[in-house]
Amino acid sequence: MSMVKESVDVDVPLHAAYDQWTLFEEFPRFMEGVDAVTQLDDRHNHWRTSIGGVTREFDTEIVDQLPDERIAWRTVDGDVDQKGVVSFQRIDAAHTRVSLAIDFRPEGMAEKAGAALGMVDRRVKGDLRRFKDFIEERGRAEGGWRGRISPG
Repeated sequence: MSMVKESVDVDVPLHAAYDQWTLFEEFPRFMEGVDAVTQLDDRHNHWRTSIGGVTREFDTEIVDQLPDERIAWRTVDGDVDQKGVVSFQRIDAAHTRVSLAIDFRPEGMAEKAGAALGMVDRRVKGDLRRFKDFIEERGRAEGGWRGRISPG
């Protein structure tokens, strides 16, 4: 498994950053290579990605979701093996730190080489930078889900 950790400070209140992140179907608007995310229910999402000419589909399960703090997930089916957590930290009333940690298993020589060369780190950093632009341009979330999903 390979680990990627990146953070970005966004110029919006904590609840706005968190609420926007819970709108998983909006991810293609700021995540490079994400073609579609379909929310199946409160816990499960179906993803379709195209990265480096390779299209993959997989399902994720949210294993821990605490409003304004974190969302943790893992893959449960499909072409990708990963788990991760995004966390939200209040800096002050108008600023939030968004931190993303992803543990993934690269498949094949190209993905293993890309992981070794830091390509995944750069992609995640770019996704967070695009999220920053996306949420700051709006200044508020376009909705959100504030339910609690407990581990176990």
